[in-house]
Amino acid sequence: MKEPKFIAFSTQKGGAGKTTLTVLVASYLHYVKGLNVGIVDCDYPQFSTSDMRSRDEENIKEDESLAKQCVELYKKIGKRAYPIVESRPEQAMELAMTMMKQQDFDIIFFDLPGTLNNKGAVSTIAHMDYVFCPITADRVVAQSSLTFANLINDKLITTGKTNIKGFYFIWNMVDAREKTPLYDVYERIIHEMGLSALETEIPDSKRFRREADKEGKRPMFRSTMFPPDRTLIKGSCVKELTDEILDIIKL
Repeated sequence: MKEPKFIAFSTQKGGAGKTTLTVLVASYLHYVKGLNVGIVDCDYPQFSTSDMRSRDEENIKEDESLAKQCVELYKKIGKRAYPIVESRPEQAMELAMTMMKQQDFDIIFFDLPGTLNNKGAVSTIAHMDYVFCPITADRVVAQSSLTFANLINDKLITTGKTNIKGFYFIWNMVDAREKTPLYDVYERIIHEMGLSALETEIPDSKRFRREADKEGKRPMFRSTMFPPDRTLIKGSCVKELTDEILDIIKL
């Protein structure tokens, strides 16, 4: 049985982009880079990633053009859509092991709940190989992300009670035209914590919310069944993000 990398995009603050980043990176790696990925959605009870898959499947069922695109894509890459399973945080690792017995994976992503006030969530995140924490230049979000990182560091990393080999922040929803002094302040705090942020910064763009429509008339960006559209991916930094992550995890 192949041992995949366990990766989580995780933070305590809703709206920071962890689910969107999970799906975009997973889809790019699976459909474009040719890696075999899976997702364990343990963001109980909303199951955002699983819900996105349901919307994707419904749109494909209702639109002949999308269904045709789906068939052509899977024929071209020689495999189907990556699996997404729902799980409570305390059962996530057990389900991941079940997935690994059924097929080989290069990476299994975990969409974790936005709180560590759950014994199951702490135990699951302790099994991750790498954790990537989205952070934005909003004081509330940034402070929440730093608090989350501090908890991970104090409860797990410094105690050695974890498999985590690396914890990295990702600057998300960045408006390059309006970079505030907050970036410099929080970069300094991150450095003082002994952590680091990825070089790749994800821009603030409406494209990150663009999913398939039921008419299939506009290119899609965020999807669990397709890769990000080639025209929309330019300037999104999704390619750069996945390349940097692959370099870090040495896959």
